Amino acid sequence: MENTLTQERIAALQHLQAHLGVAFPSYELLHQALIHRSFAHEQGFAGFDNERLEFLGDAVLELVISEHTYRCFPKAPEGELARVRSVVVCEHTLAEKARRLHLGDYLLLGHGEAQAGGRNLDSLLSDSLEAVIGAMYLELDYDACRTFILTILGDDVQDIWLSKDFVDPKSALQEKVQQYGLETPNYVVYDEQGPDHDKTFHVAVKWQEEIVGKGRGKTKKDAEQAAARNALQRLAKK
Repeated sequence: MENTLTQERIAALQHLQAHLGVAFPSYELLHQALIHRSFAHEQGFAGFDNERLEFLGDAVLELVISEHTYRCFPKAPEGELARVRSVVVCEHTLAEKARRLHLGDYLLLGHGEAQAGGRNLDSLLSDSLEAVIGAMYLELDYDACRTFILTILGDDVQDIWLSKDFVDPKSALQEKVQQYGLETPNYVVYDEQGPDHDKTFHVAVKWQEEIVGKGRGKTKKDAEQAAARNALQRLAKK
């Protein structure tokens, strides 16, 4: 291994395991799953980062959610299953799960990436969660991964199906507000965060001069969809 684990790092990873609810037989791959390439480059061991584990974890994650949606909704056509899966495994959803697991606290980032707020970037957090799943698959097995993934995402599959949140949110919001008047929703970018190569857009959707939803994403389109989704959730509670 190109980066020696310190006792302090081992203690941190032990603490992380409590959040994950999973015991790894060793810490090397879990450690690597939380190393961003910027840190590896600064420390002089380029290549010892989480990108390969992320690649593997992404595939495992997609298989687990695909199987789960297939079994849960036996009469649903392929297109609907694919849209449900895409919402469940999207960057924003995975980043929120990573935040709940406190993964950002354990990420090893290069100085510049850390200064730019990398610990809270959706892209880095979602990538790190996928890398942890990849490490889990190699250290344990598919069943352990499946249990972990469905523990953190299984309810989302059901909620998205019941709310029909996999329908295009902007189109659904447009149809929703047309019940109350002719004015159409207006999407406004109110903040941009991160470097140019990894920017996060924050969008508010306004209707009848009132902000009815907010969202964020790596593109303006994704942020608008997230804002529309948030608006639909808020309007449903009124």
